Amino acid sequence: MAVLTSTLKPSFTFSSNIQESPQLQELIKKLALEPHIEGGFFKETDRAPDTVPSPFPYEKSSTSDLTPKRPGFDPKVRNSSTTIFYLLTPNGPQGGFHRNKARTVHTLHQGRGRYVLIHADEEGQQKRIETFVVGHNVAKGERLQWIVEGGKYKASYLLPDEEGGIESEGLLISETVVPGFEFCDHDFLSPAGLKELLSDDQAKGLSWLLSPLGQN
Repeated sequence: MAVLTSTLKPSFTFSSNIQESPQLQELIKKLALEPHIEGGFFKETDRAPDTVPSPFPYEKSSTSDLTPKRPGFDPKVRNSSTTIFYLLTPNGPQGGFHRNKARTVHTLHQGRGRYVLIHADEEGQQKRIETFVVGHNVAKGERLQWIVEGGKYKASYLLPDEEGGIESEGLLISETVVPGFEFCDHDFLSPAGLKELLSDDQAKGLSWLLSPLGQN
């Protein structure tokens, strides 16, 4: 079934002038979260000590020059896995379209959100779009765990905690990347890239999910 991108709309609008709720401020503090380049907040909680030969050729990505190289980074190897906390909040409600070369396993802790995937790695001139809600209402099809294979563009945005509601205490998940995350394996989707992957109407309907860092 084709996804009607015109039906996908933000539930919350970014605002730097309004503080997060006391509960979210406490969560950010207790988990030592920091702003993430994709949007939202994060904290790396594990980087497996064992390494594997990198399955990816080393090349600069659209985000390589935006971030400092990790201390000890060796382009020929990857840690076998990495894990982070990732949080979207009402004042930082979306993560812009990006892709990783590696596989990412996502696990829900609290809240609700919508994910939008563009299957850029699949054959065909116009790429398949997939969207689903993550949350605790499994009976209505909300997901507690989801996997995004490498090569697919992914964006996410915050939904109210209750369907039909207006409030959220944030979407908190864990992401485990296999093999481990490095910024040279990551890139943002540009407006031109979006138009290459989708029809004009689809691209127009999803342009609000592009990261400002992918505009160049």
